[in-house]
Amino acid sequence: MPIKTLKAYLDANDIRYTMIYHSPAYTAQEIAASAHISGHNLAKTVIVSIDNELAMVVLPASRHINFDLLCEMTGADNVRLASEEEFESMFPGCELGAMPPFGNLYGMNVYVAPSLTVDHQIAFNAGSHTELIKMAYADFERLVKPRIVSLAC
Repeated sequence: MPIKTLKAYLDANDIRYTMIYHSPAYTAQEIAASAHISGHNLAKTVIVSIDNELAMVVLPASRHINFDLLCEMTGADNVRLASEEEFESMFPGCELGAMPPFGNLYGMNVYVAPSLTVDHQIAFNAGSHTELIKMAYADFERLVKPRIVSLAC
């Protein structure tokens, strides 16, 4: 989803947000440093396969997915990191690894780490390696309706 489409979606839903531009960065920790945001407050989007169905996991940049815990929390038999080949065509206009966490727009379930829900704001990649969007977590939750599950270590 190109940034223009994402901004139009947020505007159509009367969401207040801030655009943050930063120098090119590719890992979540590099992005956090480049944008001067704590790794605990920057949300990264990871695409996983849960029983062969693609889903988004959204967690703080400073954390990692605990696949055993995610498997337990979702009741799945098999949870694994999805390969780029499995999902790259689903996100036209997005740079690989910079997908915004709006799985609802892609027909994907979204799972969020509980630690992201305690902050009033959430910041995330906006489809490129140089742009972030920062918005109220409550607005994100209202639009995306993620499932909040313990999934990170």
